[in-house]
Amino acid sequence: MDENQKQEENLNPDLYDWGLKDFDIGRPLGKGKFGRVYMAREKKSQYICALKVLYRSQVEKYGLLPQLKREMEIQSTLEHPNILGLYGWFGDDERFAGKGELYGLLSKNGHLTEKQAATYIASLAKALAYCHEKNIIHRDIKPENLLLDHEGRLKVADFGWSVQSTNKRHTMCGTLDYLAPEMVENKGHDYSVDTWTMGILCYEFLFGVPPFEAETQNETFQRIMKMDYSFPPTPHVSVEAKNLVRLLLVKDPSKRLPLSKILVHPWIVKNADPSGACSE
Repeated sequence: MDENQKQEENLNPDLYDWGLKDFDIGRPLGKGKFGRVYMAREKKSQYICALKVLYRSQVEKYGLLPQLKREMEIQSTLEHPNILGLYGWFGDDERFAGKGELYGLLSKNGHLTEKQAATYIASLAKALAYCHEKNIIHRDIKPENLLLDHEGRLKVADFGWSVQSTNKRHTMCGTLDYLAPEMVENKGHDYSVDTWTMGILCYEFLFGVPPFEAETQNETFQRIMKMDYSFPPTPHVSVEAKNLVRLLLVKDPSKRLPLSKILVHPWIVKNADPSGACSE
């Protein structure tokens, strides 16, 4: 057992009545409309984690308390190497993802290499398959909600729009460029909206922009419904990678490539690092 594992065992939320005084706060890892995420260290155990700080005024102003409670209830049930674990809250406390958001890496480099992209897509497929086994749909997978630990392993975060259900859902939620056609058309949706988003991310990782990006919301909706996307000539992307994108970006949810088959797709097998670790 390594030192991190020993520290993790010592970090039992049932034993602590946590407050801000119990943490050393470090550098910011990411930010959103309603709060920020900071690197932190729990003083007693010395365990490195991420501290998600929400603005109470914003939560109350926008009536987000029920959504926040659902997020905590769902994330606290999940235990997977590619999903951030939720230990407890006095605000929110999630496992440390030392390199911050994947969005930062994508912005810095413009796009990812095929080996990086394949490794992250494989890790994400494993994480989402685990969620779907528990009847959890994430519904807001995007680079800003994917964090990287100190070894470059992907961690899924922010379960604010997640839902646990075996029935079709009808709430339009998530982020514009990542919405599945069935959401845009106000049809019922299920776990396959996450599969669609895998196709969006795979494209964005490889080309640096989402495939249906447009100047206005209406134009983006139209492009999604018409499946209006193409592969630019640069950067150069392999035929196998484009094939995976096409198999995921399918308008009919029932015909999208299942998560289990993503992991055996030739492009993933050829390029993904089995350890999930990915260097910059």
